[in-house]
Amino acid sequence: MQHQISVVTLGVRDLARSRRFYAEGFGWHPVFENEEIIFYQMNGFVLGTWLRNALAEDMQSNCVAGPGAYSLAHNVASREDVQATIDHLSGFGGRILRPADEPPHGGMRGYVADPDEHAWEIAWNPAWSIDAEGHVTFGL
Repeated sequence: MQHQISVVTLGVRDLARSRRFYAEGFGWHPVFENEEIIFYQMNGFVLGTWLRNALAEDMQSNCVAGPGAYSLAHNVASREDVQATIDHLSGFGGRILRPADEPPHGGMRGYVADPDEHAWEIAWNPAWSIDAEGHVTFGL
């Protein structure tokens, strides 16, 4: 089986509010949208934001819980970009969970939640490279 993730889909309560955070906050451009879902083409996968009740129906599950014990990450090019990105996203409906600081293992990180409380780590790691398309390469 290939090492890949094709699509990450987040259940959201309000599609317009979610669109503001992702399209205006991050500056990502939807590649498809209708009254229930928005897809964003990422660097090698697709991010979807789908109304929670429609996602539950598609999964045939009554249990589409809120955000859980995970975070998504967005790596930035410099230490200074971490807090600047967190502050920027907070202006588009994000809620700061943790201001930027230096973790014990080095680099810089902070957390912001989207309007549906999905946690995003905004991070800079000096050992990881980011190419022009935004692909991050794990480095030690």
